[in-house]
Parts: sequence; structure tokens; C-alpha cells
Amino acid sequence: MLSLVPTPIGNIGDISLRAIEALRNADTLLCEDTRVTKKLIHILKERYNTEFKENQEFISLHSHNEQAFVEKLEPSFFEQNVVYASDAGMPGVSDPGQILISYCLEHDITYDVLPGANAVLTAFVASGFCETQMLFFGFLDHKGSSRSAGLQSALHNGYATVLYESPHRLEKLLLELTKEAPSREIFLAKELTKKYQKYFRGTAQELLNKLNGNYKGEWVVVIQASSLHVSSAISENDILALDLPKKVQAKLISKITGENTKEIYQRLL
Repeated sequence: MLSLVPTPIGNIGDISLRAIEALRNADTLLCEDTRVTKKLIHILKERYNTEFKENQEFISLHSHNEQAFVEKLEPSFFEQNVVYASDAGMPGVSDPGQILISYCLEHDITYDVLPGANAVLTAFVASGFCETQMLFFGFLDHKGSSRSAGLQSALHNGYATVLYESPHRLEKLLLELTKEAPSREIFLAKELTKKYQKYFRGTAQELLNKLNGNYKGEWVVVIQASSLHVSSAISENDILALDLPKKVQAKLISKITGENTKEIYQRLL
């Protein structure tokens, strides 16, 4: 059997009883980083006086080797108790895990996914944006046209959009947002569940002023939905279904989304 076990995103107190039980009974632990998982288990032993199964095997399984690892698997591997634990948060959300699940479905292997700590939902709720729907984009590409296209999509999809951003690129993102959507409300969550957790909300320029160059920490960004797109009775798909030149389609899509026409045209190509 396979169990995907979420781990705390900062505060060790967020570990669940089910997660502890799964970790302590695992025969093999697949870990995004074996050092991080071993440290977590050491803390659980010390703080909660928890006994773990002896001779547990730890195997490194991260984004760079997941596909190759799964290709070499045999279904018999899951006749033992196998746990996958990412470094922090929910496996499969900007972390490995989904390929393992696909393998289990393909080979009729029993699996379970435990609920637990998750930065996406925590930041979305904390944002205070009165939305019932949202999209999660993970990390935008670092640079180039793919980053620009990703940002335009995040701004003009009609939903509140959640991003992850590193401290090295947060200022760049806020400067991009100041240019592309100067009046849009943005919510920032810094170091969720940790000692220096902080929330910030305002326009991108207001946030730049508040932060004043202090970008250290892990960040989750929530972008308020574009009201213009939400209120439109015509969708981008409706326009793409029309037999029109791409340049004309790009201009029409720009009218309903506010997205840059040239960016839309390049995306359509």
C-alpha cells in the first residue's frame, strides 16, 4: 500500500495523528529529501515520545528522479507499507507524488492520501478575497516569454490566483504587477505557520512600499480576480471558436480580459 503523507509547512504542531501513525508504521519512506524526513522523525520521537518501526528504509524521490524511479518499479514493491513524504506540505502540490498515484491506479494498487498542511489553501483563506473559486499556478517561469504569458494568464483568467514566489524574485513579480495591473489587490503571506509569519494586502506598489526591500522568507501570493473578465458574457473560448484571423481574435480577447494584445497573439501562435 502507498500513503501520501503531508508534513508541516513550518509549525511542527500541525502534524496530524494520522500522519504520525503512517510515518511510524512505514516499512519504506520515499522522501523528497531523506535528511528532512529523518529530522522530522527525530523531532516526533523526542517531542511526542513516539516509537517508530525498526529498520525503516529511506529512499530519495524528488522531481528530478521521480519518473525514472517509477519506471523501474514492480507492483510487488507496494506489498509493504510505503509512505511518500515531501519536505513540507501536501505531496503532489508543487511536489512529487502524482506519478506515484498514476502508477497505483494503472496497477490496481491500494493507496491513500492523508489531508494536512497546505500553503495554497491557507493563503487563499487568509487573503480575505470573497471568492469561492481559485486557480493555483505554482511558480511562474523565471524569465522570458513563458513567464510573461504565465503572468498574463494569472491576471486575466477570471479567478483569484495563487502563486508561489521565492524571495529572490518577489520584487520582480511586484514590479511586473505594478506595470500590468496597478489597481489590482494583491495578498502576500510570508513564512506561513512559522515564527515570523506575516500577512500583507494592497496594490503591488503599496506592497513594495511596505516591504521596503525586505523580501526574505517563503512567499505565497494571491491575486484578486479580474472583475472585468468575470462579468463578461463572452469567453475566450467563444472567440477562439469563431473563424477569424488570430490577430482579430487577439484584439477581441484583449477587449474582454484587459490582457496585452501582442501577448495574446504570441500565445495563440
